[in-house]
Amino acid sequence: MDRVARNGLGWQTSRVLDLAPFQNLRLRGGFTLVEVNLTTEALLDPLERPATAQTIIRGKRFHILLRAGFDDHHQSVSLYHEVLEAATVAEEDPPDCVLEYNEGAFERAAQAAHARLGPASPRTLNQLLVEFGF
Repeated sequence: MDRVARNGLGWQTSRVLDLAPFQNLRLRGGFTLVEVNLTTEALLDPLERPATAQTIIRGKRFHILLRAGFDDHHQSVSLYHEVLEAATVAEEDPPDCVLEYNEGAFERAAQAAHARLGPASPRTLNQLLVEFGF
């Protein structure tokens, strides 16, 4: 979906990720991405700092909110980040390679996944989980 926005140089068109394929998505490791939605509300991380995404984890079911107003690249990286982090938290015995990850490590892994696999899709989210041993 295209979105038109005004920047300091005039009008520009930016792409927004189509979130429909991510609804009720079965993921590697027995996880389910129940929903991914955009919100205009302020999001906060557990330390009450501004956040661009937020995930609610219920068992192995993930509900992700992405902050509206970002382009498809940022939304894609956020999906990789949130899915990898949620899988790590939800898994009873997560792979050793993610045990010591902090926010910065999840972000670097998400950026690398986007660069290597391309925009987030059902296939690439599952590929990410395979690569990390889920």
